[in-house]
Amino acid sequence: MTTFLVTGATGRIGVPTTAQLRSAGHDVRALSRRSGPGLVTGDLLTGLDSAVLDDVDTIIHLATTNGAKDIQVAENLFRAAAAAGVAHVVLLSIVGIDTIPMGFYKQRVQIEEIATNSHVPLTLQRATQFHPFVEQMFTAQRFSPVFVSPSIRFQPIATAEVAARLVDLAAGDPAGRVDDIGGPEQRTAGDLLDAWKRATGRHRPTVPLRLPGKLFKAFAAGENLTEGKGFGKQTFEQFLAGKYPAVR
Repeated sequence: MTTFLVTGATGRIGVPTTAQLRSAGHDVRALSRRSGPGLVTGDLLTGLDSAVLDDVDTIIHLATTNGAKDIQVAENLFRAAAAAGVAHVVLLSIVGIDTIPMGFYKQRVQIEEIATNSHVPLTLQRATQFHPFVEQMFTAQRFSPVFVSPSIRFQPIATAEVAARLVDLAAGDPAGRVDDIGGPEQRTAGDLLDAWKRATGRHRPTVPLRLPGKLFKAFAAGENLTEGKGFGKQTFEQFLAGKYPAVR
């Protein structure tokens, strides 16, 4: 039986990934800095206890601090994986990180390089933004007199669908970088905001926002989108309907 280690197991993508692995009958070690039922407690910033990786065949690396510490986390993880002879690491990354000039994205490129240079057999999956990420852009403005909408497009995808993809990849052989995945629709931020306003019963006006500079230009050029048919099936409206069923 394959033994899986999921880092960041209590995070947004870690929870459904761990649940789907266990539902499929796999032996799963759910790594988290927290303690609790079904969890293996560990801190990748300080290094893993070697016992955590005993008999682990495959790691799905999802842990993130959303900051520069992610570099140290990746270095510690891949060093430990190489020392333990782990046969496969699946790494989740983000579409467009090598062409969109954001500090956080530059860190994700570094993490991909750490993974590639570690010589641990690797599968690298980039995905577009999750539905909850796009929703957060709007909920962060819920107390503003107007809503601001950047003049760019997004291709949001369901976390459960990304998790299913990661589980499939983890059950297979290392494949290097695989095709990027994204949601079923490429939508303007204004269109997605309108959907969120309908779902949450908000009616304040929207002000479009267009900014100069390389960052906005990269997003406006669609560097955060995938090519061809979307991978995911759940639309943003379907995601919202599941979260706000009582709002009319």
